[in-house]
Amino acid sequence: MIDSSTKKMWLRHLQGEIDSGYLYRVLAGLIDDEKKKKVYLQIAEIEDKHADAWRNQFHLSGLKNLISGPSAKARIFALYSKKFGTSLLEQHMLRNEASEVKSYFELYNKASEKSTKSIALQLARDSAEHANSLMKTDSVSEEPWHSSESGGLLRNVVYGFNDGLTANFGLIAGMIGAAAHPQIILISGMAGMIADALSMGSSGYLAAVSEKEVYDYERKMEAEEIKLMPELETEELALIYESKGLDGTEARKRAIEAMKNPEQVLEDKVKEELGIVERSQSPIKEGWVTGTATAIGALIPVFPFFFFSGSFGIWTSFVISMIAHFGVGAARSFFTGRGIFRSGFDMFVVGFGVAAVGYIIGELILKFL
Repeated sequence: MIDSSTKKMWLRHLQGEIDSGYLYRVLAGLIDDEKKKKVYLQIAEIEDKHADAWRNQFHLSGLKNLISGPSAKARIFALYSKKFGTSLLEQHMLRNEASEVKSYFELYNKASEKSTKSIALQLARDSAEHANSLMKTDSVSEEPWHSSESGGLLRNVVYGFNDGLTANFGLIAGMIGAAAHPQIILISGMAGMIADALSMGSSGYLAAVSEKEVYDYERKMEAEEIKLMPELETEELALIYESKGLDGTEARKRAIEAMKNPEQVLEDKVKEELGIVERSQSPIKEGWVTGTATAIGALIPVFPFFFFSGSFGIWTSFVISMIAHFGVGAARSFFTGRGIFRSGFDMFVVGFGVAAVGYIIGELILKFL
């Protein structure tokens, strides 16, 4: 008899394989590169076989399989990719394959059923092969998560929105706890929104400027080394090529040939040796996007007080803020890899806790003043 925890685990893995097959086909339908399209479709077919393997486990154990299609999270990924491009989804699939290798090996080590161990080992091997296949495609082998404008932009929006919403929600709750007049609550909320937006926007701008300065400085230093110490740089470049699988003679031969093009060598050294990649977004855009997203998030708990006062305004603010917390938590799951509903619920709890703490502090301040 299969216990509930094992059944839950099987369902989770089955859903993951169904989602993967669905999303690989979405990717194949959105790109023009025939080589990558072929890879994605081949992997999708294997994911279908993985899903069938888990379905067979349910059948052999006399259990009902309640999963019939892709999850809500997978469908949202598909909609986003159709609207804004495939870079974020490609990043997600590579991370997903890498995490599946670890997950299936852990399952292999922990499982007691022989059939489960066999499936887990085979799927771990397949996931490793899939990750290698993805890394050999052009966009993924160049680590697009470092320079993906759409993914980076969405991340800034989500995290800026989250910061503004949570911080201002706590401020509003504190003002309510202090029994402030509705106009004071509104004024405080607007002031908090502006302060949060300016703070996050300027922080995003300064962080991007600092990162660009580091990149420019390291690039300049590396260029000087290539110019002044070509022999040493040739040796270092040969070591990089050797670490990627070439034998010593071939690696040195390739390094000598590459040094005839110093600009390309510079690009390779900055990326491979220093491990840094230039950001595609400008610092001003980073700051503007982050600040705007923060302002929108901070406006949510304040907005009802433009139209309502008293208990109705307070409860309206609370309800829409809690819904927004769940929504932003669900959005964060696309970067953290957690389940969409679990991540949303966790953020819901955080929002409730912030409101409770803010309210209590407001009451205490009112009591002792």
